[in-house]
Amino acid sequence: MLTIDQATYDAIVAHAKRDHPDEACGIVAGPEGSDRPERLVEMVNAAGSPTFYEFDSTELLALYKEMWDNDEEVVVIYHSHTATEAYPSRTDIGLASEPGAHYVLVSTREHGNNDGPVEFRSYRIIDGNVTEEDVAVVPQLISD
Repeated sequence: MLTIDQATYDAIVAHAKRDHPDEACGIVAGPEGSDRPERLVEMVNAAGSPTFYEFDSTELLALYKEMWDNDEEVVVIYHSHTATEAYPSRTDIGLASEPGAHYVLVSTREHGNNDGPVEFRSYRIIDGNVTEEDVAVVPQLISD
C-alpha cells in the first residue's frame, strides 16, 4: 500500500493538470528504508510529449546525488497519462528500473487542466510484472 499525505497528493495532481496536454513527471523522495514519500521533486519532461515522458538525464543525476547526500531514496515515481487510463503502458513497464518504488499514474484524460477529479493509481513494477496497490491519502504522515 502507498500511504501519501494530502499535500503531496494535491501537488502531484496539480503538476499533472498544469502540464496537460503533455505528460508530467516527478519523484517523491524519502529517508532510506522508510517507504515514506516526504519530498516532492517535480521534474521536466524532456520528451515534451502528450504520450511519453522522459526524465532529463542531467536533472536526474543531480537529484540522485542530492538524495545520496541526504540519505534519501526514491519512494514514488509519478507521471501522468493525458489521453488514457492510469495504467502503465508497455513503455512504462520497460522503463521501470526501481523495484522498491511505487509507480503512481495520474490520468488527466477526463478534465485536462480544468477542475474535476483525476484517476490516481499506484503500482509496483518488478521484472515486468505489474501489481496495483491501494493508495491511502492521509492528512499528514505520522512520525515514527
